[in-house]
Parts: sequence; C-alpha cells; structure tokens
Amino acid sequence: MTSTHAQQLLSILARTSFKLGQFKLSSGGTSDYYIDCRTTTLHAEGGRLTGEAILDLLHQNNIDTAAVGGLTMGADPIVSNVATASAWRAQTQPGSPLIHGFLVRKAEKAHGTGRRIEGFHRQGARVVIVDDVCTTGASTINAIEAARESGMNVIAVVCIVEREDANGRAAVETAADGAPFLRLFTATDVRTEHVKQLAQVQI
Repeated sequence: MTSTHAQQLLSILARTSFKLGQFKLSSGGTSDYYIDCRTTTLHAEGGRLTGEAILDLLHQNNIDTAAVGGLTMGADPIVSNVATASAWRAQTQPGSPLIHGFLVRKAEKAHGTGRRIEGFHRQGARVVIVDDVCTTGASTINAIEAARESGMNVIAVVCIVEREDANGRAAVETAADGAPFLRLFTATDVRTEHVKQLAQVQI
C-alpha cells in the first residue's frame, strides 16, 4: 500500500525535527521535547510533502481558498511549498485550483510601501492561515489579525503540529471567530513515530 503524503511527512518530521531533552519554549515554559519543523519544511522531500499534505487536508475539509499565508518565518517555507504543490497539481489534474501565497511581517516596513503583507493580496479574498507548530498560538493569531486588517477573509487555520499541552488551540479558535482550526499532527503523533523509529534502529 502506498503511504499517504501525511504519513510520509510524519516519518520525516519524527526523524529530523523532533528532539527529546530539556528545552525552554518561546512561551517561557519548559518541555521534555522540542519540534523544529523548519528542518522538515526546508528539506527537499519534506518540503514537497508539506505542500502536498496540506493540499490534501484542505481538500478533505472542502476548504476552497485563493491563498495561504502566515507569519514570517515559520510559515515562509510552508506557504511556498503549498503554492508550488498547487501549481503542479493544476498541471496534472485539470480543474485543480492554483493557491497563491502571502507572508505577514512581524511589523510594517519602515520604508517603501510600508506593507505588512507581502505577496498575494486581494480585498475580500478567502485565505487560509498556516503555521508550523501551534504552542500558545500567538504567531498564528498575529497572522489572522494582519490578514483581516488588510481586508482578506480568513476561512481556516492550518498548523503542521499542535502541541496539545499548551492550550494554543483555544486561543486560535477564539481569534479565528468560527473559521475551522485544522492540524496535520499532534505532538503526540510525532513523539510516537520518533520513539518507534528509535526502537527500529536498536533492533
């Protein structure tokens, strides 16, 4: 049986992005594990699978969007991967939509146009906010607010990994104001796969 894009992505995440130990989180708390999704989303195959898996997730949930975007820099490779994957699908699957990308700066530029949104921008456009790891949800909420302030309509939020122990989901769902919060994996999913891979190596 051919594994799905998500299953293949989980394998790479567990191998390259998950670490056990003692780590300080951006929220100020500590944890016995750390997930750095960028080592996967910037990996050649991991990046491709990120784009494909998120497209699959959007399709499964009937999310029809013009673009995906998120706060720099965790969202940067995700946005590019999804946009590129949508272009490949449009070539091979007639009628498959092109999904463009935009990035949200942490602050407005002090020069030039002074924009916070880079890339796709259209008033009233239906867009999806993406992020790598949802812990407190702060970066995701920042992107939601910026997209709405720019006149776009946030219809869903997607993260690669949700840390269930940090209550980020509740904060994001409140900010999303009815737009669904979707995830590819929980941190438990990634930990379980990581431990399984370690056990296989030791056999």
